[in-house]
Amino acid sequence: MDVGHRVTYLDRIVARHREMVAGDERSLDELLAAARDAPPTRGFRAALTAPGLSVIAEIKRRSPSKGALNADLDPAAMAATYQRGGAACLSVLTDAEFFGGSPDDLRTARAACGLPVLRKDFTVGAVDVADARLMGADAVLLIAAALERSELVELHALAVELGLDVLVEIHDEPELEVAMACGATLVGVNQRDLVTFEVDHERALRMARVIPDGVVRVAESGVRGPDDARRLADAGYDAVLVGETLVTSGDPAAAVAALRG
Repeated sequence: MDVGHRVTYLDRIVARHREMVAGDERSLDELLAAARDAPPTRGFRAALTAPGLSVIAEIKRRSPSKGALNADLDPAAMAATYQRGGAACLSVLTDAEFFGGSPDDLRTARAACGLPVLRKDFTVGAVDVADARLMGADAVLLIAAALERSELVELHALAVELGLDVLVEIHDEPELEVAMACGATLVGVNQRDLVTFEVDHERALRMARVIPDGVVRVAESGVRGPDDARRLADAGYDAVLVGETLVTSGDPAAAVAALRG
């Protein structure tokens, strides 16, 4: 995870999550057994393969860089609103310490709509994957920059075994190579620079050209409106994952519909 000498937001968050996994005294075998018995998932990746640009609408209360975005949002109402606007899937932040989210936000949102749901969190261990399945997630996020190559391969395989789709988040060509090595079929390109936290729109356009055919392409971070969405669709993206723009919108359903074009 060498992204320069400066400590990034990601470094701090991932270090905290590794501490939490290391201190988790629950039985992994029991968690995995329960996860294998969980009800069927809704098919997150499949929902993104419809014609046109799909929107993964995010339920996000706050962020480390911007602070509170919509701290008092109602996950059930927001999920229903997103579905009404035509979102294909939901993404729900479950990190409490840095993003103000919770597993309850995911459970509540999923129960309020029929959309597949991504657990948006910092997955660093097998317990995280099992927890995602047990809280009702249909997909899990694996961030290439946060994991060793062997960890990414192992966690991807475990998630697939448990019936979860996996969104592998990358930033550049070396991370794409690792994603392909672990068998990723759903790849997200984060347009935000890990060191500066600035959004680099050229990154998404460049990476779209090198992601292999057959892989569902998702653009993440910094999608501010319909013009950005249209440019990403034209570049070959199947979906955009949008949080801040939607949760700070006065009319999230209309905002989702506008992104879809």
